[in-house]
Amino acid sequence: MLRGIASGMKYLSDMGYVHRDLAARNILVNSNLVCKVSDFGLSRVLEDDPEAAYTTTGGKIPIRWTAPEAIAYRKFSSASDAWSYGIVMWEVILSIEEGYRLPAPMGCPVALHQLMLHCWQKERNHRPKFVDIVSFLDKLIRNPSSLLPLVEDLQRYSDAEVLVKH
Repeated sequence: MLRGIASGMKYLSDMGYVHRDLAARNILVNSNLVCKVSDFGLSRVLEDDPEAAYTTTGGKIPIRWTAPEAIAYRKFSSASDAWSYGIVMWEVILSIEEGYRLPAPMGCPVALHQLMLHCWQKERNHRPKFVDIVSFLDKLIRNPSSLLPLVEDLQRYSDAEVLVKH
């Protein structure tokens, strides 16, 4: 994910643009975790000079994501976007620390997504050993009907249950 964001920012920089508002909230993520930089409302074109900077007056700036020179002098450049990228890295890692885990892919059996989540336990000693993973998968293979409940079916059932209760 971080590489995809960096690649998008390289493209913008190569094209002579400074984004000025790079943050996780401005990254689009598809189901394959491909990331696209978005929200170009504050972006500006810089001159051909690689050391070019865009100076602005007035307006609010998002302090957490903004480089010191942009805060102090309102001077934005690819270097200030690089500062913001460092904050985006922090946001992504924080999300993982706070428990974000990949959702189940379409058509994924509940049992397999549960195994994935088990493998993604934050505490490494709580993760399954491969001998246990193989044993679990062998049980699923011997009982293929246990693979029938799919995550999206469970979600639809859960959503329907919520609608009935209200």
